[in-house]
Amino acid sequence: MASMTALVATTTPHCKASHRAVTSQAQARSFTPALQKPARAAVRPALRLNSRRNVKTYAQDTETAAAGPVTDSTFEELVLKSPVPVLVDFWAPWCGPCRMIAPLVDELAVAFGDKIKAYKLNTDESPGVATEYGIRSIPTVMVFKNGQKMDTVIGAVPYSTLAQTLEKYTD
Repeated sequence: MASMTALVATTTPHCKASHRAVTSQAQARSFTPALQKPARAAVRPALRLNSRRNVKTYAQDTETAAAGPVTDSTFEELVLKSPVPVLVDFWAPWCGPCRMIAPLVDELAVAFGDKIKAYKLNTDESPGVATEYGIRSIPTVMVFKNGQKMDTVIGAVPYSTLAQTLEKYTD
């Protein structure tokens, strides 16, 4: 390893420049100028408790959930050509509110039974449909009937809001 010599300039408390020869990388790393504040140790912030302690978030795999997955390639067949109204949840795995409403969409799929079909479309994996329908915020839930978009609900909303929206389109 080749030796290295560098001249390091620092400022003293009396505002006079001083020079010091540094001959190794270890000395260069350990050298701190006179006025530089010592580095603080990394401190992990304390965990803050939310005032709403009963709020639970759920992350579910779309493959095992009551609402099945839909993609760009299966959207037309499963959603637009469906004989019953279809609820489509536009979501992404990194979206916290999307994970909050995922169990609600599954509950709606079970509660409405054969009256509706429910699907979840991952906007990261299937951006084509999301772009076509102008999805700019997730979670977004859309209701389709007879191949037409009938209603849109944006954001994490309560079960009752989604149920009322669906009831308008079930016979």
